[in-house]
Formats: sequence, C-alpha cells, structure tokens
Amino acid sequence: MRTADGKKQSPGKAVLIRDIYSVLDRHYGDLKWWPGETPFEVIVGAILTQNTSWDNVARAVANLKSAGMLCPFRLYSAPPGRIAELIRPSGYYNVKTMRLRHFLHFLHDGFGGDIDEMFRLDTLELRTLLLSVNGIGEETADSILLYAGGKPVFVVDAYTKRLLQRHWIIPEGCSYAGVKAIFESCLPPDPAVYNQFHALIVQTGKDFCRKKPLCGECPLRLLNHE
Repeated sequence: MRTADGKKQSPGKAVLIRDIYSVLDRHYGDLKWWPGETPFEVIVGAILTQNTSWDNVARAVANLKSAGMLCPFRLYSAPPGRIAELIRPSGYYNVKTMRLRHFLHFLHDGFGGDIDEMFRLDTLELRTLLLSVNGIGEETADSILLYAGGKPVFVVDAYTKRLLQRHWIIPEGCSYAGVKAIFESCLPPDPAVYNQFHALIVQTGKDFCRKKPLCGECPLRLLNHE
C-alpha cells in the first residue's frame, strides 16, 4: 500500500489479521480444534495442557475416561492420589491434581457441579471468577470460555505472540490483554472463527513459526506488508 505521494504505508492491523486468517485457513482447512467429547473434558484438557504437549494430555484424559472418572461428580469425590496416578502422563501431576481440585471445588461450591449453569453467567463475569481460581491463568480461562463454553473470547498463547511479532503487528513484550484486544477488535465476535484462528496459529507455530523459523516454507511468506 502507498500514500498519494508514493511513500509506503503499512496496512491496518485489521487487514493484516484477516489476511493471516485467510491464508492459513486456505492452507490447512478446518482443524476441528479443541478435541473433546464434552465441555468438561475440554476443561480438564485445558488445565492439564499447561506446560506440556497435547499428546501427553491426551494420554492423561484417556486414563480418566478408562477409569470412568471424566465427570465432575466422580472426579470431585476421587482421592487426590488416584487423580495424580491417572493424570501422570501430563507431567507435574501433583500440581495439576491440585489445580483440577481447585476448579472442581469452584464448580461445585458455586454451581452445584453443573457446567451448563456455570456457562449461563455473563462472559466477563465468568472470566473474572475463573481467574480467581488457584491455578487458572488467562490462557486457561479463555480456553475454557471459548472451547468448552462457546464464548466469543480469543485465546492467546506463545505461538500467537511469536507470529504477530514476526509480522510486525505487535512489539516484543506486548501483554496478553493487548494481543487479545487486537484480535477481538479486528474480527467479528464469532466463536467458530476464534476457535479456528487460534488452531491455525498453533499449527503454523508447530510447523513453521518455530524458535528457529522455516520462513521460506511458511504459507505466510508471501503475505503483503506493503
């Protein structure tokens, strides 16, 4: 893009964000993320995925399923040692057992263990409450709201920040809230779009936008910043 006097002018953030989505969506198609058969399974996965890979989380979730404990009431009444044993593949299993239990107490004390009742709250109110639960940070809270609750909340992670920095959309050190606000101001409040876009960014981060990037192979290599 150029001004009337011929000088280069960068396109607005909204244009760049939408272009990134379009290019990645054409490249990957529907990634069908987040995998999970129930909202509670998604919530458990969101808590367990902290500081580990999804493959490890999937093994832990499979253990809970096999034991018949992937339900709010059964997990709530299970001994901590039993939970830790089942979620061991996710790493930091003692810490994550406590985080799960903190959430389960929150769910039972505030909503009688009813996930649907919890999601009837106003989105911002529920987000504030989730952030008050020991062990739930912004990324986990937003993952719960978007993927389990279908709320129009954009999830930001390290891949998101890295990709936006490398395309000169945000400066280094931009806050979680700042990055989240960019997406939510540039895109319609559509949970399906937020879901797919975050999945696309994560996949791009794994495939191309690594710490040692493969820029020459990335589908975003021809994105026009001029």
